[in-house]
Amino acid sequence: MDTEPESQAPLKPSNSVDQSVLDARDLAALGHDQALSRKFDIWSMLALAFCVLGTWSTFAQDLASGLTNGGPVSILWGLCLVTFCNLCVAVSLGELCSSMPTALGQAYWVHRLWEGKRLGRFASYMCAWINMFGWWTLTASQIGFMTNFMLGMKVMFDNNWPGASEGWVQFLDKFLPYFNDFVGIWFCGLFVVFSLALLISVGTKPDLSFQPASFVFGTWINQTGWSDGVTWFIGLVQAAYGLTAFDSVIHLVEEIPAPRRNAPRAIYLAVACGALSGFIFMLVCLFCIQDVDAIINSATGLPFMDLVQNAIGTKGGVALIALFEFNGLGQGVSIATTASRLTWGFARDSGLPFSSYFAHIDPTWKVPARALWLQGILIGLVGILYLFANTVLNAILSVSTIALTISYGIPIFALLIVGRDKLPSGGTFRLGRRLGPVVNWISVIYCCITTVFFFFPGSPNPAASDMNYAIAVFGVMLVIAVGFWFIRGHKDYLLTESSAERLMEAQRLENEEITVGVPPTSVGDNVDRKNGAVAK
Repeated sequence: MDTEPESQAPLKPSNSVDQSVLDARDLAALGHDQALSRKFDIWSMLALAFCVLGTWSTFAQDLASGLTNGGPVSILWGLCLVTFCNLCVAVSLGELCSSMPTALGQAYWVHRLWEGKRLGRFASYMCAWINMFGWWTLTASQIGFMTNFMLGMKVMFDNNWPGASEGWVQFLDKFLPYFNDFVGIWFCGLFVVFSLALLISVGTKPDLSFQPASFVFGTWINQTGWSDGVTWFIGLVQAAYGLTAFDSVIHLVEEIPAPRRNAPRAIYLAVACGALSGFIFMLVCLFCIQDVDAIINSATGLPFMDLVQNAIGTKGGVALIALFEFNGLGQGVSIATTASRLTWGFARDSGLPFSSYFAHIDPTWKVPARALWLQGILIGLVGILYLFANTVLNAILSVSTIALTISYGIPIFALLIVGRDKLPSGGTFRLGRRLGPVVNWISVIYCCITTVFFFFPGSPNPAASDMNYAIAVFGVMLVIAVGFWFIRGHKDYLLTESSAERLMEAQRLENEEITVGVPPTSVGDNVDRKNGAVAK
């Protein structure tokens, strides 16, 4: 990593200045006041990001996609490729976050990098909508997967139960995650429990046996109808889905101390930990599969449930799946929390209709409660689609990975276009002039290729019920975003009186920091050094 020139080096906390004071001043230099408390440390933020990724459990939920789109070769070696590319994306975003640690994240970075450009503010606005839509649908997809697991538990006892296809049953289950706020801490323990239970069961039961290493590491399965090359890229969706959403750290960055240093670490460590746990768990699952064809054509429609039932038994399997389900609902709460911070950040910069209302921070709980309720209502409305069209709903759920991937690529591409000289000073995490462009280009190419292939249907000539309608859903989202731009966005987004004042003050403070080498002061406020509070 390159070392910043001394005149532009970020300020380090000292005995005379508390870290909270420096963090408040840092945020002020980006045009915002400290509205949220910095309640996370580096380890709690890493734990949250690891649970939001949920890599090993996500791989289990989407095992069917991996088995039919390449099989073990795609699952394991595709994961290695996706891990490398996602680490490139993670450190690229980490560098940008270190330079500009604000909750709006990618959209704010695009605006600052393309500031003054004709389409810069519009690109920022669209990036915010795409990113926000990705998080809303990701929340819905997590809840939707857990709903399917709930219904699948009944099928484990009764393979002919018709209720799993009834839309109203699935819709009612949408509300369950709001009653489960404290289950995220089980995530790592559940990983160990599942892994040991599968290995011990298969290893001790005389009628069960492990798959050979040749199957686990070298078997290719293509049941799509596409060529092997296309199937390989489509098969990456399982790994990509399990390693997407590491920008949870970015949207919670205003709630972590020393974000310039801690946020990048949490981002790339979450990806690394997720990939490692996912690889280990997929090894366990592949070795413990008994009948590959039966698993792919499972009665529940969820191969992982059949795998657990075959290895552990119905009663033991149901108990573990119940724990898995309860944990997954808690992950949904963590995802919703992250999404609410992004929604609030977008409203704070006048990007949403009724922005002033949704930018409110509850004075008691110190959280954007109105933004949280907004997305909760929207996600509940998504559940209504179970009553009418599962195909449309599946498209909405699958588009989350696509939207988030695009939101990662836009600011990295903006940095490549404007040059690294435009990257604001102050960040402690730097890729350098040699390594940076290489990593950035790998990130952009990966985002482009995967986005194209993730729009592909599951087979070359699908029936209407098997089409991938993600591109239609994504297109509708773009139409909505562009419509809001022409209605209000072009007038208000980053152009309201308060937003303009904040940005002008932020530019002044940034220039002052570079030329004078002193910490910036809060916008319109004085900082009490004794207790770190911001007082008028």
